[in-house]
Amino acid sequence: MEKERLQKLISESGHCSRRAAEELIKSGSVKVNGRKANIGDKADKNALITVNGRRLEFSKSKRYIKLYKPRGYTTSMSDSHSKRLITELLKGVNERVYPVGRLDKDSEGLLILSNDGEFTNDITHPSGKIKKKYRVTIPCVISENIISRLSEGVNIGEDGAVEITAPCEVNVISVEKAGERVSRNAGKSSRTVLEIAITEGKNRQIRRMCKAVGLEVSRLKRTSIGGVRLGMLKPGEYADLNEKELRILEQATGKRYKGTKV
Repeated sequence: MEKERLQKLISESGHCSRRAAEELIKSGSVKVNGRKANIGDKADKNALITVNGRRLEFSKSKRYIKLYKPRGYTTSMSDSHSKRLITELLKGVNERVYPVGRLDKDSEGLLILSNDGEFTNDITHPSGKIKKKYRVTIPCVISENIISRLSEGVNIGEDGAVEITAPCEVNVISVEKAGERVSRNAGKSSRTVLEIAITEGKNRQIRRMCKAVGLEVSRLKRTSIGGVRLGMLKPGEYADLNEKELRILEQATGKRYKGTKV
């Protein structure tokens, strides 16, 4: 059996993307046949490859799932510090799937999971520029100047660092002013609901962008990834991506995926 770069094998197992695999190797978390691995090492699928002591499995059956992650759940398959993990919501999924990207604990909405590492890499790698849309609720009325700043790119760097976000799409869905009934669901306080579409995947990017322009986020919901939407899913529910949804993602990445459960 032909040997391949270790980070590619880890990715193919569905454990994580190639970038994440490289970090695992650098941190000393990966072993091949009991020996600590290094960047540049090669192996084949018959080797005993472990990540943090757990053996990698190479399944021929590929699975692609969309989940409505509720607020309060951690996007992790194991975390000793969190009481509520998304694994609790995946009852009936026998394959060992992993999140394709992340959503922070306080956010909700669409999360894709798969055991196809190449698929994960295609969706999450910055070069793919896969568009992700979020519905963002801000507890105040927002000026046009703030909206322009968000769309043009802002500095979300911390502790003096410079980290400018790429230009993005920002659209106002609704504005509710205190004391006015602008929509059916208007309350007593002011609020603005935005739709923000980004092609980056920086950690907590939307929240950090809003914070950079002085905005507080009261609710953050991801509604689509690469054209795949939540659809009729309710919080905590999941469904396998259907053939049409998988084809949409193939069009976005320019790749073909050989799933057996679509």
